[in-house]
Amino acid sequence: MSIWQRVLLGLILGALAGPLLGEHASFLRPVGDAFIALIKMLVVPLIFVSIVGGISSVGDVSRMSRMGRRTIGLYLVTTSIAIVIGLAAAAVLQPGAGVAIHETAGVPSDFAAPGIAEMLLRLIPENPFAAFSSGDTLQVIVFSILFGIALTAVGSAGTPVVRLVEALSAVIFRLTDMIITLAPIGVFALIAVTTAEYGISVLLPLGKLILAVYAACILHIVLSLGGLLVLLGRVDPMQFLRGILEAQIIAFSTTTAAGTLPVTMACARENLGVSQEVAGFVLPIGTTINMDGTAIYQAVAAVFLAQTYGIELAVMDYATIGATALLASVGTAAIPAGGLMALSIVLVSVGLPLEGIALIAGIDRVLDMMRTATNVTGDAAISVLVAVSEGELDRDVFSRRAA
Repeated sequence: MSIWQRVLLGLILGALAGPLLGEHASFLRPVGDAFIALIKMLVVPLIFVSIVGGISSVGDVSRMSRMGRRTIGLYLVTTSIAIVIGLAAAAVLQPGAGVAIHETAGVPSDFAAPGIAEMLLRLIPENPFAAFSSGDTLQVIVFSILFGIALTAVGSAGTPVVRLVEALSAVIFRLTDMIITLAPIGVFALIAVTTAEYGISVLLPLGKLILAVYAACILHIVLSLGGLLVLLGRVDPMQFLRGILEAQIIAFSTTTAAGTLPVTMACARENLGVSQEVAGFVLPIGTTINMDGTAIYQAVAAVFLAQTYGIELAVMDYATIGATALLASVGTAAIPAGGLMALSIVLVSVGLPLEGIALIAGIDRVLDMMRTATNVTGDAAISVLVAVSEGELDRDVFSRRAA
């Protein structure tokens, strides 16, 4: 049995065990938390060695610039498509219709979102070591890119550092493989605790909201990402989904795209045939700025709250939600509690009450599972497309996954 099949089995068994164990499932929580801590442990060093190694191996600054433009451009395109799907799903399914409003609390009505200048300044690490120690992934990415460019610019003088980074990469990738072997146990524990905590009585009142988010995410993965893989990559989307399944399950279980990054990179390299250089450059950036699932969630949640409060949205309001969701999902990546911040910005843009966030806070974990899996899938899809455009996709490896 392959590792991804064992992980899938762990997810299924966890889903079955949770309701049976009930409150006793809490003893599994430390096991799940330990697994999340192990994979998060790898994120910062993996980002650094991957980006620096990728840039130094590319060597040509013009090629790196071209890859960067393609990567960011594709991320913006897929996120925009995701928002449109989210808005359409919410308009058709009407998840807020008939939902009773109770007293809400938790989000102050005078909430103020940070300005563009403040968000841009957050990208620059005043102290790189502080960024590394705090796990601020976006600042780590910015420093790693600048460090990689400088390392390439110094030429032969930087050769010892390049060799050190290559050695560190080998060690980190090996450590990743070791931790991935524990994934079936970690996934079992996380899913068991989640299913025990969220009983059917909690999910039913907001079932249409959950359905709308999940349906929109699945449509985006199958139609949008699958269509781009066929049209631009000339690859089989089903083979892609088989190759990325392990990362999807880990993302679904842990609800952390950054924590799933080591697994996503391993799947991209070993299952999809994406070169180490492209995976190391594209995926860390995608983890922080590519938020397809989050954008869908913001769009659906905003329309849901409007319907719940009986507020009619005009065509311009839908356009405002879409534009703000795109900017918010990208711009708040480095801000603590970024998901809440991003949704708050979207609600403020069309005058929806911020107190409504408390309505969906109780099931946020359930929604977060699907949106995180969608984010990770989008990251991997773009890495394949960029690899194809750069001639860095090993199609033999990609095809072998389906054999």
